[in-house]
Amino acid sequence: MDLRIGPEQAGQRLDSVLAGPLGSRSRAQRLIDAGHVLVDGVAVAKRHRVKTGERVSVDERETRAAPAPDLEPAPFRVAYEDPYLLVVDKPAGVVVHPARGHATGTLVQALAGRVAGGQAPERPGIVHRLDRDTSGLLVVARDEAVHRALKAALQRREITREYLALVEGRPPSRSGTIDAPLGRDRRVRTVMSIDTDEPRAAVTHFEIERALPRTTLLRVRLQTGRTHQIRAHLKAIGHPVVGDPVYGTPGRCGLHRQFLHAARLAFTHPITGARVDVRSPLPADLEAALQLAAAEHGS
Repeated sequence: MDLRIGPEQAGQRLDSVLAGPLGSRSRAQRLIDAGHVLVDGVAVAKRHRVKTGERVSVDERETRAAPAPDLEPAPFRVAYEDPYLLVVDKPAGVVVHPARGHATGTLVQALAGRVAGGQAPERPGIVHRLDRDTSGLLVVARDEAVHRALKAALQRREITREYLALVEGRPPSRSGTIDAPLGRDRRVRTVMSIDTDEPRAAVTHFEIERALPRTTLLRVRLQTGRTHQIRAHLKAIGHPVVGDPVYGTPGRCGLHRQFLHAARLAFTHPITGARVDVRSPLPADLEAALQLAAAEHGS
């Protein structure tokens, strides 16, 4: 299927534009995520805002790779659970939901039958995400009503998300706020940056948890939740996350991933009204990296 974007569609999301012709928005999203939709010959994200005159090509053949019968489910720990929601402690290396290049072995597949809610069938119950190599806590809904309530709380900034990040160098103040819009970098489209033609508001708060000879352990709180927000913001102020293979120096302190851990998640329960406040200790690889950082000699 091929279609040309008209003036009346300009500015709309790609998945919304294709929802009618393809029968549903969820089918449009599946095809886009699978790389079967091209805009002027280029694969783009489902949130792409279409422009007048763009040509959209759709290969409507949906191919589903069958998981290997001996494939191990993604590992995870349940930090909190009740009949309405789960708080999951995700290890590094686990992808939250299926996407291009990660069709199987994801967290939502490991949680199949225990979570639900949301418009996208490939990520049932998911309220917010963590990067593959970021460890720690995320909340997952068990039905549609709870998913809607948690999403609304997230948008109202009523869910506290705190991270521990070891960064290169030391910020000049004990606490601070980074208020800098983020979007895809003008030159490297796989990287998020403040140097962008597509800025979206992004705010990150931090305070020093522990000062080390050449690095600093920060406690970071998200006010917004853009892709790679903490990693891109800390790089922007000259203090990239230790070990970050994209925004920092790979391999620092013996790490094979970025030193970023979602250590605390707190919110008011959407059904019971009780306060849920869950914490996760540093995993072994980050604890070992912290010990190496503490033993470094100052410059």
